[in-house]
Amino acid sequence: MLPAEREQKIISYLTKYKTASVHTLAKEFNVHDATIRRDLVKLEQYNQIRRTHGGVVLNNENVYSELNFDERQTEYYYEKLGIGYKAAEFVEDGDTLIIDSGSTTLLFAKALLHKQHLTIITNDIHIASILRSSNHKVIVTGGTLYHNNYVLNGLITTQTLQSFNSMKAFLATPAIDAIKGVTHYSEEFVDAKRQMVNQSKEVYMLTDSSKLNKIAFYQVCPIHKITALITDHHEDLHEYKKTIPNVIAIDPKDYQ
Repeated sequence: MLPAEREQKIISYLTKYKTASVHTLAKEFNVHDATIRRDLVKLEQYNQIRRTHGGVVLNNENVYSELNFDERQTEYYYEKLGIGYKAAEFVEDGDTLIIDSGSTTLLFAKALLHKQHLTIITNDIHIASILRSSNHKVIVTGGTLYHNNYVLNGLITTQTLQSFNSMKAFLATPAIDAIKGVTHYSEEFVDAKRQMVNQSKEVYMLTDSSKLNKIAFYQVCPIHKITALITDHHEDLHEYKKTIPNVIAIDPKDYQ
């Protein structure tokens, strides 16, 4: 078993059992304790687990799930609202856009209702429903619908995205770092996000500051691929400004 595969299985094991000892994991995966300790060091660097004396627990604060949309929708609401409206300022009438699924991108989509004659590709049926009353052309990617959420994902989604070229992509992410770039905690969502980046001339990251300086296990894109980062007020964005051409921090108080 490759180390990356074993690391993912460790996360799956901890998701089920919440905690484990080094010896238990070594026995589970038929490797030496030292091998598991090396795996845990790497996983801890990615904020996915927290090592304890002789064992490990899942870092629930940082392990992100795409399946809890309702909870994410209410967290940092005014930050996300401001980010969405600010991002809409970068959209011109007649643009072709890819909009990623997410609670922040949903608010961004609502801010596009006053725009004219956009072509919008999205893998989010909630976003599509918001835009159905507009004059925009809306293309839904298709794919597997995730329960308790609005995201379409999987092979069909990725293949559909390959068919379109867009001027701008507006993406959400649970983790971004000035060095490691955009990352994600769930392997299954990475391919579609990568494809959105690949098919677009410009890439806009919409994320509240709670996601800044976080590193997850799976790489989506390097930091130099990002055209603009739109977030809420944060005390230190200097490292991001070194690489990203346009870094904007809104003040959520302006949207309350």
